[in-house]
Formats: sequence, structure tokens, C-alpha cells
Amino acid sequence: MQPVPKKSGGQEAQALGRSRGGFSTKIHVTVDGLGNPLRLRLTAGQAADIGQAVELVNGYPFEHVIADRGYAAQEFYDWLVEQGMDPVIPPHGSAKHEKAARPYDKWLYRERHLVECFINKIKHFRRVFSRFDKLAGRYLGFLQFASSLIWLR
Repeated sequence: MQPVPKKSGGQEAQALGRSRGGFSTKIHVTVDGLGNPLRLRLTAGQAADIGQAVELVNGYPFEHVIADRGYAAQEFYDWLVEQGMDPVIPPHGSAKHEKAARPYDKWLYRERHLVECFINKIKHFRRVFSRFDKLAGRYLGFLQFASSLIWLR
């Protein structure tokens, strides 16, 4: 006897999962040079950032891609270089991940605060920071609505 599939697809399908902070959803976002959102993705709280990396930047003609250490995998770094983008991603802190220290523009990396500022702006919407929506599609829809309001400011 096979288990009956859940109507909503289960926790993983609804971008719900356990992380250090408890039951949560992780919002992955791409912003432009002014901090306006371009692309949003949702994953479960325990999911690694690197799993969404290619989907977040694919199709955009970026000159520089500024990301945190969660996106420092060598395969992604090489893919960005192949696409003609300049990765500004600090290497992992430990030597076991990196064969040689990878240089990055520390001055340009300071602009990563634009992503953090956007996250702060969408958290002003109570429905975003508390996630009242059970379904991931509805939550993502409200995130896109909030993002469009931020674009209109």
C-alpha cells in the first residue's frame, strides 16, 4: 500500500523547512544596481544558497555579480566567468574549500548591502516576515506584489 500524496505537496514543495532559527522559508533575491528586485526564489529554511545561484542570475547581462560566501562554490564561479561576468564573491574561510586564495574586489563587495536593504524593506510588510500563507505560490505572489510596491517608490 502506497502512502497517499498530500494535497499541497508537503513541506518541501511549499518551501518550508527547519533551520537553526526554527521552521522557516528562505528568500533568495537578485537586485539591480539600485537595489530594486529582479528575481525572487523560495526554498526551505535548511536549503543551501548555492542551489538557486544559476537560476537567480541566468538571462541577465550583468557586468559584476556580487554575492556572499554562500555562493562561493568553484563551479558557480567558473560558470560566471564563462558567461562573461566578473564574480565578486569572497572565498570560503577555510583552506579545505579553496586550493588557492581567490581574489575579489573588496571595495565593490561593499555594494552587497543593497540586497540586505531590500530584504529589510520587504520585512516592513507583516505578511512577509511572519508568513501567514500556507502555500508557497501565494507567499511568492505577495513577495512579488511587495517588490512591485518597492519599485514604485
